[in-house]
Amino acid sequence: MTNKNFIAGRWCGGSDQIADINPSDLDDVIGNFAQADANDLDRALDAARDAQDEWAGFGLEKRYEALLSIGRDLMDRSGELGELLSREEGKPLAEGRGEVYRSGQFFTYYAAEVLRQMGECADSVRSGVDVEVRREPMGVVAIITPWNFPIATAAWKIAPALAYGNSVIWKPSNLTPAVAVKLSEIIGRQELPAGVFNLVMGGGGTIGDLLVGSGKIDAVTFTGSLNSGRKIAARAVPNLTKIQLEMGSKNALYIDDEASVDVAVDCAINGAFFGTGQKCTASSRLIVHQAIHDEFVDRMMHATVSLRVGHALEERTQIGPVVDQAQLEQNEQYLKLGKSEGAKLVCGGDRVKRVTEGYFMAPALFIRGDNDMRINREEIFGPITCVIEADDYDHALALVNDTEFGLTSGIITRSLSKAAHFRRNAKTGCVMVNLPTAGTDYHVPFGGRKNSSYGSREQGTYAREFYTQVKTCYTRAET
Repeated sequence: MTNKNFIAGRWCGGSDQIADINPSDLDDVIGNFAQADANDLDRALDAARDAQDEWAGFGLEKRYEALLSIGRDLMDRSGELGELLSREEGKPLAEGRGEVYRSGQFFTYYAAEVLRQMGECADSVRSGVDVEVRREPMGVVAIITPWNFPIATAAWKIAPALAYGNSVIWKPSNLTPAVAVKLSEIIGRQELPAGVFNLVMGGGGTIGDLLVGSGKIDAVTFTGSLNSGRKIAARAVPNLTKIQLEMGSKNALYIDDEASVDVAVDCAINGAFFGTGQKCTASSRLIVHQAIHDEFVDRMMHATVSLRVGHALEERTQIGPVVDQAQLEQNEQYLKLGKSEGAKLVCGGDRVKRVTEGYFMAPALFIRGDNDMRINREEIFGPITCVIEADDYDHALALVNDTEFGLTSGIITRSLSKAAHFRRNAKTGCVMVNLPTAGTDYHVPFGGRKNSSYGSREQGTYAREFYTQVKTCYTRAET
């Protein structure tokens, strides 16, 4: 059976199909998934446009109830859907279940935000004139999501889009279509006007390109690589489409000479390797004060080799497989590059054999890194991190900021003054103190600086900046 696209309230086939393969077990075919074509996309766009006004005019309580129902369903089914997510994406089972539960929290949060949409009133500079500032939906929003957080990223985009009265065209990654279909089934069961929510599956270079370039969308939000983000911007700008882009990163975690080594190692392991390092918030640069460098490296190396690599659905697994063959090969190319640049690989990097054939790779730790090396400049997106020695705090801060990216950064220290200085002077959108660089909350803004992000912030109340447009109304009572 082929899993279908969801267009105008109905499940529809496509012009082609792809197979979804479990990266922990290449003999396990999760299912076949339809690929939308240009005609399918046109129907979805027209349906979204036709339904948007009706949805925006829905009573607030109806909109609230729909989002709340979606959120509760996701949380109630986090065990079942989390297993499916781990099976197709490769993250360990606990992480898969946690991601689905968090996705439900996004929907329940934005359900509440539906009832908090308040306008502003002001006195005009002109006598007898009142001013009201309203927020209204953008219209039709294109949502393009990655494979590494296939349901959470979708949730934190779809939930606010619907909450603020927009209709949605969602194109998920072709590497994780199964959870996309399941989420679409949950949304499709709600009492939404047909066409308010649409799922179109397909490749980024085909259906994604057509979607972004369409004059029938009002806004596009994307999470993925810097290269893809630039292409999306180039396609969207001729139509003056509003864009929000979350792209690459090269996050640094600084280990201060006043740090707890236990805390430092725990945070570095979590940030660098959990989720197989396939996070935009991963700690891919570990900048360590020279006074604590040798002790940290020794402890970090032992902790790294102790990590259990295995099938995502095995309860003891800490590090699952890389998502696919292309990503595995890219990781191996960066391992060769790091060695050729002069960094020393002290552990990991080899392929790991397990009972099932999968894309298993031992987490890799480089030392003797230099911030000019390509492995410390380019986003790898795998379980590979590199230690860079710093002379002192000022040198470390300069290294943290010496990157084209600016998503997250972190400091491990017992010094309150250094923590305060770092929070103020780290040039990143998110700063962590004595925490992993990976891991954020859903009720506060998320996003980066420089080449990591473009456009307004995601999550929390800040999401309304992207999903709404402002209208200023002037009224004078007749005399």
